Amino acid sequence: MRRFRNVFLLCWLLGNLPASLAGETLLVAVASNFMGPMREIGAAFERETGHRVTLASGSSGKLYAQIRYGAPFDVFLSADREKPQALIDAGHALPDSRITYALGTLVLWSPGADDPLALLNTDFNRLALANPRLAPYGQAAEATLDKLNLLNATRPRWVQGENIAQAFQFVASGNAQLGFVALSQLREHPVSGGLWEVPAELHPPIRQDGVILNRSKNINISKALIGFFNSDSVREILSRYGYRQPESG
Repeated sequence: MRRFRNVFLLCWLLGNLPASLAGETLLVAVASNFMGPMREIGAAFERETGHRVTLASGSSGKLYAQIRYGAPFDVFLSADREKPQALIDAGHALPDSRITYALGTLVLWSPGADDPLALLNTDFNRLALANPRLAPYGQAAEATLDKLNLLNATRPRWVQGENIAQAFQFVASGNAQLGFVALSQLREHPVSGGLWEVPAELHPPIRQDGVILNRSKNINISKALIGFFNSDSVREILSRYGYRQPESG
């Protein structure tokens, strides 16, 4: 009986450890455009669950390649739909874990012009955008220029970043007169100048999907993080950063 009581007491103590002691750590690969909100989401998740979230940022293409080569991430939050699905198809991610966690908004920004769209039709120096071969925001920018019949006319003046964060820096540093960036970046880093929010019909939706990776050592906690995106606190964070969520149903 004494041994039973000791075992019961040990189990009770383990189940009631402070979250800071009982929590596990998730390693999350995050598309660079989503780092701002994900820092807040990770912090909110830590407060609610006691589990720590460590973030690694980069272009979706680069993170995808790292995962294919064995990087030990638990969750991948991409800036597109294709790469998470490709990981599922290749057996690297759980098929039933994929969600569209956010819809991004593309913006044309120029610090020195009130009307970036008008500037785009004139003799500007450099146009920054994320590399369309690597980054979904770059693909959306390329599609927008094509719809505006400006693809060939502007291409010689493109300066391409590996990801949307580098495209933003090209404009912010003055190395490009204007550039296609994410609305979330302008919400995170208030800037001067003019911006044009690109109409959704000019490019495919920037649907950002996430998946849980098969090699995750914390599958249940990873599922909890994915489910956390349906919470009111996450919806408020996304709205504040200029993202939307897909309509349910």
